[in-house]
Amino acid sequence: MMCTQLGYSRQQYYKQKRDVQNRTDEDEAIRYRVCAHRKLLPRLGTRKLHQLLGPELQQAGVKCGRDRLFSILRCSGLLIKPRKRYVQTTMSRHWMRKYPNLVRNQKPTAPEQIWVSDITYLRTEEGYSYLSLITDAYSRKIMGYAVSDSLDAEQSRRALQMALRNRSYPDQPLIHHSDRGHQYCSSEYVALAQVHRIQMSMTEHSDPYENALAERMNRTLKEEFCLNGWLPSRRIAAMAVDQAIDLYNTYRPHLALKGRTPSSVHEKPR
Repeated sequence: MMCTQLGYSRQQYYKQKRDVQNRTDEDEAIRYRVCAHRKLLPRLGTRKLHQLLGPELQQAGVKCGRDRLFSILRCSGLLIKPRKRYVQTTMSRHWMRKYPNLVRNQKPTAPEQIWVSDITYLRTEEGYSYLSLITDAYSRKIMGYAVSDSLDAEQSRRALQMALRNRSYPDQPLIHHSDRGHQYCSSEYVALAQVHRIQMSMTEHSDPYENALAERMNRTLKEEFCLNGWLPSRRIAAMAVDQAIDLYNTYRPHLALKGRTPSSVHEKPR
């Protein structure tokens, strides 16, 4: 009688009821898969989740566009909020030689044409640790890194040594771009770069946008891999960095790389 009064057939009523239940079940299945990926990458963003979930949901016969995924995560309180950085790690007021910006308006067309470097901090119960990163501007792969309890030049030099060991195209001309921090201007660091025929390039006006990719890399690692909280010790911080960089290079899809991982793009650019 109610269906007749409202102008619906009984079949239409029960079909709509089944559709609502099916969608509820699909939403729950999507949330389950999101939580499974977030166990590895607790702060993985929605667009990257959509890249990872696409093949799984397609195989399960579930249609989920990006807007629907945003809606599900929003209703479940699972959207990721950005955080700010507070500790200054760049000390550019020193007497050592500074180099001109060689990468302004340049866009790399292949791996190992431009490396960008920066330092960020990690908070531990034993005090601050500092993470030095070197990233390939084309593939977005982290080529070298080092964790230390001080901001001395040796930490950055160790990161550069690792990056040099990981080079896949050692005969290609390479530019190393960074801010004007004393670590990158030190004679030991510059000498190591020059031995390997690497040109030094630096920001010129204390503008973070001149080294935007390196700044963004710091934020990505800290926000998406839970490196911005308080870690129990410096040893655990170093272990967390190892795991985060491995996941970043080999597992996490990169939007700028059309859903591919940095390692796959670095080895097979096309």
